[in-house]
This record gives sequence, C-alpha cells and structure tokens, in this order.
Amino acid sequence: MKLLDANKTYFITGAAGFIGFFLSKSLLEKGAKVIGFDNLNDYYEVSLKETRLSILEQYEGFTFIKGDLADKEAVFKVFEKYKPEIVVNLAAQAGVRYSIDNPDAYMQSNMIGFFNILEGCRHFPVEHLVYASSSSVYGANDKIPFSTSDQVDRPVSLYAATKKSNELMAHAYSKLYKIPLTGLRFFTVYGPMGRPDMAYFKFAKKIMKEEPIQIYNHGDMYRDFTYVDDIVKGIENLLCNPPLEDAQGALYKIYNIGNNQPEKLMDYIATLEKCLGKEAKKEFLPMQPGDVYRTYADVSDLMEDFGFKPSTTIEEGLSKFAEWFKEYYQY
Repeated sequence: MKLLDANKTYFITGAAGFIGFFLSKSLLEKGAKVIGFDNLNDYYEVSLKETRLSILEQYEGFTFIKGDLADKEAVFKVFEKYKPEIVVNLAAQAGVRYSIDNPDAYMQSNMIGFFNILEGCRHFPVEHLVYASSSSVYGANDKIPFSTSDQVDRPVSLYAATKKSNELMAHAYSKLYKIPLTGLRFFTVYGPMGRPDMAYFKFAKKIMKEEPIQIYNHGDMYRDFTYVDDIVKGIENLLCNPPLEDAQGALYKIYNIGNNQPEKLMDYIATLEKCLGKEAKKEFLPMQPGDVYRTYADVSDLMEDFGFKPSTTIEEGLSKFAEWFKEYYQY
C-alpha cells in the first residue's frame, strides 16, 4: 500500500460539500495542491457551503473554481489547465426523498456530470479517479451485511438508480480506456458541518427549537452511521493505490465505507438528545417512499486491502457534531 503523495494535484468536485470539504482540508494540511470545483447550488443553505469554502481558501495550495459538472467545457478546462493526477468526484445531487420530486436535478448532476468527469479522464489521462457511490444502491436487499458482491439491480429511488448507473459507466470507461477507477459506497455519513438535509441535522434543529421531530417507520429502522473523519481516512488510504486489473480487464474496484455496526434509529436519537442536552418531541410516522429498513456495510475488502475500517462511535461523533452545531447556530 502506497502512502498519500502530497506532491500530486488533486481535483475534487463538490469541494464545498460536506465530504469534499473535509477531504480537501485534510489534503491541504498535508501540503497537497487541491483544485476545488463546486456549483454552490441551493439544495441546502448556501451559507454553510460558503463557510466551508472560506476555511479552505485560507490554504495556499487551494484553488477554487465555481462551475457545474453538467458544463463539459468548464470541466475540461480544469483538466487542461491544472493537469490533476488524481480526481475525486464527490459532487452529486444527494438525497433520496428529494429525487422523488426533482428528478431532473439528478440526471443533470449525477448522470451528465459524471459522464463529463469520465470524459475528462479519458482525454486528459489521470493516475486514479475515485468517485462517490452510495449504500442506497443496495435498495431493499434482505441479505446483511451488504457486500459489494451482492446484486444491486433493484433500486428503490432514482437517486440510487443514478449511483448504480455511475458504477456501470465507470466500469465501461475503465475497461475501454484503461482509466483506474474506484467507487465508494458511503453509508450514512454524519458529523460537524454536515448536510442540513440529513435526518440527524434536521433532528438537531427541531430539538433545539422545541419542535416535534418526524420519525419514520415508527422508529423501527437501522442505519450504519459513519463519522466523516473515518470516511476521509478511508478515501485517503486508496487515493494513491489505484486498483489492479480485474477478470474483465478493467482497472476497477468498489468498496463499502461504513461503520460495520448498524444502530437502532431510536438509540441514535437518544444519543443526540443527550449530546444536545435536550429531549425531543416525537411524531411517529409510516415508512417514507424510497426509504429502506436497514443499512449494514460489509467492509472486509477495505480491511483486507488497507487494514482499515471506520471505528468512531456514535457517542464520539454526535458529541462533536452537537458541540459544533450549538456554536455555529448560537444555541
């Protein structure tokens, strides 16, 4: 396993996003050059994206380009001008429920946008393209834990369908053009400066405002919650370790990155209440369309190849989130 090379240039899409920000910050702290790309859309509060960006812009090695992945010319300009050796595609339209009402956004960002990144890597060859997939590709699979060898051809949301499509597109490009490609299926990532559309963030806002929180499937759900620092460590381990050729002749690999320990939703809420020092008013509702009952990551490949698996407990992670949340929103 090769260590991270700080002498390389990293092109990170979605750099003002949650994972993109923390990955960019970690790479910059190690002395690497980071080209950040983001369209700063208003899917959630832009001010939070701007706060993340203002932190990154304090680093000498950071260059920010505001642009949209669906704009092929803008994407190609980055490849042409900065000649990145490693690309990390984290930009995407996220969210399962939002995809039910706003499918267009997912086709533009997740399909056309990812296609443009693949084309960029084809025309301006790179050492490794790492891209974000999602645990949502497992849909309503009954077999647990979810393994990357499982069949994932029955998505229960358009968001999941776009992520599975990304994996298929990536494999084809790797096979055809010998682009080293690694896909990462993230499992419910949380932490400070996270995404306000995520359940834990929404819960925190409502708890502090003493408004009732909506708990779906009457609280009978399990999630493999993964703290953002573990996600960043997992990504960094593989950036300079592109995959070997597989049986189909593609330089291609997919990993799960999850905590490998599903938590009961109600236990997670109880921990959040404790960290915020306030009890939630609760409204119990049926399961939402597109939701799944349980997520559970098999991370044996990650352990085998990199000797790493996420390990932050929800007590540690939510404590850090609650501390940041109360300071940022001045509660």
